Amino acid sequence: MRVLGVDPGLTRCGVGVVEGVAGRPLTMLGVGVVRTPSDAELGERLVAVERGIEAWLDEYSPGYVAVERVFAQHNVRTVMGTAQASAIAMLCAARRGIPVALHTPSEVKAAVTGSGRAEKAQVGAMVTRLLRLDAPPRPADAADALALAICHIWRAPAQNRLQQAVAAHRTTGASRRQATPGISRTPGASGAADAPRTPDASAAPRSSGASAAPRSSGASAAPRTSGASAAPRTSGASAAPRTSGASAAPRTSGASRAPRTLKGRSA
Repeated sequence: MRVLGVDPGLTRCGVGVVEGVAGRPLTMLGVGVVRTPSDAELGERLVAVERGIEAWLDEYSPGYVAVERVFAQHNVRTVMGTAQASAIAMLCAARRGIPVALHTPSEVKAAVTGSGRAEKAQVGAMVTRLLRLDAPPRPADAADALALAICHIWRAPAQNRLQQAVAAHRTTGASRRQATPGISRTPGASGAADAPRTPDASAAPRSSGASAAPRSSGASAAPRTSGASAAPRTSGASAAPRTSGASAAPRTSGASRAPRTLKGRSA
């Protein structure tokens, strides 16, 4: 892995190229500073920074560019110049399709020295030791640029694995949501979609006398046994011929069947 580290700044923009992999000795390929005159116009200074970074990209063709992330400071003018130089470095890398990584000063110090509050002298000493140099790079901006490149080489594998894991998790989650949508495939907790309802109204015949079985009351279950409709009436008026003396047999009164035998009269 070959990384170009850029410590942005308008007056001095530190640049350094380091090659190697995490866990093995690193090699410095080049280090320097892109300078611009402080009395020049802002546009001219930015153009000078761009030309200097482009020259380093042409010479070393790095696979990555590591730029220090700009944080707010009390001096707004210094912050603006640093941010503008940082934007130039990112623009040059993006124009060539080179990935850009941003690292904070605390991340760089912690990666190189083990402490996020280390001084510049400590950073320079560790850079000299890690790259097996004879003396610390001068000025301090050059040492910071090499520290940025070292930080990215050591931290990039872990960051890449983390990004791949996050991307794989998102892809897996999206495919699961498409395969098993919760609305149509996942049964609800109430059981309304899993199985047919089994209340008494629909699952089985009602056991009440109204509909489950024929009513056992005398009105509908069996023929009525009352004398009015179940059988012929047995009353004397309709069941059999009347036996009264007026219609069932000839009258036996004395007026018609035999002559009267009244006393006092004789033949």
